[in-house]
Amino acid sequence: MDDEIYEHLMADFPEFDPAKPIDEDEMKSKTGKERWRKFMMAYEKKVEDYNFGTMLRTDPKVEYEQDTSIFVPRMQFYAIEIARNRKGLNDWINESHSKEKEAAK
Repeated sequence: MDDEIYEHLMADFPEFDPAKPIDEDEMKSKTGKERWRKFMMAYEKKVEDYNFGTMLRTDPKVEYEQDTSIFVPRMQFYAIEIARNRKGLNDWINESHSKEKEAAK
């Protein structure tokens, strides 16, 4: 399903660059809401709780913090994080935590 979500995201949002910080105002503008609603409705019967709220980092280079997190529907989170994972933008998180675990031994 990740492939389907990623391909759909890139088809509907060809301008989306997962490496760039998310512009919350643009995402939540009238046009942005309409585009995302159309995207998410394709998963209404495919993804459980597709429209439940969840936290999303606005910038893939930082951890979750008060000023770098926004509240979005789960399907937006999945789509954006799948794109970030495909580009290796979340690898630093795993590497950072692996180093911490190793240092704790």
